[in-house]
Amino acid sequence: MYYMMSLKSFLSQFGRATLIGILLFLMFQAVYYFTGVEISLDSGFWRDFLFHMIFSWIIYMSNAVFIAYVLRRFGPAIFKWRNLALCILGNALVSLVAIFVSRALIFSVILGVEFDVFLSGERANYYSNSLIIAIVISVVFYAIYYYKNRQETRVKQQKIIARSATARFDALKNQLDPHFLFNSLNVLTSLIDEDPSQATRFTTSLSKVYRYVLEQKNKELVPIEEEYAFARTYVRLLKMRFEDSIIFEIPEESATPDAKIVPLSLQLLLENAVKHNVVTSGRPLTIKVEERDGKVLVSNNLQEKEVVKKSSGVGLENIRQRYALLSERQVEIRKTRDTFEVALPMLTHQVAVAQTSAAFIKDKRYEKAKEKLEAIKNFYGNLTAYCLVIPFLAWLNWRSSDFPWAIFPAVGWGFGLVMHGLEAYGYNPLFGKRWEERKIRELMDREDF
Repeated sequence: MYYMMSLKSFLSQFGRATLIGILLFLMFQAVYYFTGVEISLDSGFWRDFLFHMIFSWIIYMSNAVFIAYVLRRFGPAIFKWRNLALCILGNALVSLVAIFVSRALIFSVILGVEFDVFLSGERANYYSNSLIIAIVISVVFYAIYYYKNRQETRVKQQKIIARSATARFDALKNQLDPHFLFNSLNVLTSLIDEDPSQATRFTTSLSKVYRYVLEQKNKELVPIEEEYAFARTYVRLLKMRFEDSIIFEIPEESATPDAKIVPLSLQLLLENAVKHNVVTSGRPLTIKVEERDGKVLVSNNLQEKEVVKKSSGVGLENIRQRYALLSERQVEIRKTRDTFEVALPMLTHQVAVAQTSAAFIKDKRYEKAKEKLEAIKNFYGNLTAYCLVIPFLAWLNWRSSDFPWAIFPAVGWGFGLVMHGLEAYGYNPLFGKRWEERKIRELMDREDF
């Protein structure tokens, strides 16, 4: 499980226990100093430091093991009020036992006090301060885990969205292969009965066309010129069957060479036009492709068949959905009494193209940069206020009292200011510089996440 206490995790937690123990010891010494208690670096000082570190190691590690267990037991459900209350209560009990073990080790083992004597001298007030500190540190643990869990959940949600969009797009593209092949084989079947020699030429041309289909299947967009060339080739295939019954008009070249459209979209529209309309020498089907207002317009004269097989829904809906995944611009469909027209957006550098993973990441990086700038501005505002207020409090302390009370807001606010600065500049004192960014990248790269 993710939160089992491995050797690496144990050593990491032990290092944090040491760091926190040293910081607390230095804080206590600062309080002693400013309250007039004389501090001497003799053997008693280092003995007290050792005893303090024993408390820190045992209490911290006991709580770390307990927290690892409850995280493994409850997972994200730990933040339900009932579970969280039970966990904090459990931390309090674990801390009491750890304080007792620490005191027993110091007095009975190191100082050589008889265990019975040690027990008889124990008082409740000996446990209060250490218990409060232990509970505060435990709450900090849960707050850190809550923050990490929120970040991981957000990354997981975004990854699911990206994978879902990719899967949908792949599924839509994969519909094209069997759909195109099925309709082409239907044409080939008809030609075999009507004109075997034409069927042979059709088969040769079909292999070239199908190669293009395979080449484009993994692309989101293709240049408009390539799609025009493919449309001409595909219409030549259709004319092998219908001869002069199809009149096809298409630009020799695009007025916007850099423009791109969804691959095989023209082929699907040509295919639908032939499928749903009467195509005879007496009633020829006229298909026209033109560019207008940043769109490719594909229109045909409307002469619907009286009996048409139920549509599979692959054609127009496929194009619509693929465009919806790539752009906010929509496919437009217009049907009148005489014509049927579809407008395909031409996606260029001037148009909002493709909400792809790269664009999404770019947007997120911009948002994060704005958040970071705002955090840095807030930090400098905090720093400015500190530099103005603390000197004033020091002056007020000097004028009003001999007791240096101004040191407490200076140290307390200063500590908060340091933490604010570390957060603003992306340095986590517990996990290292840019921990969040590294963790997000690590989670995004994990296949099982």
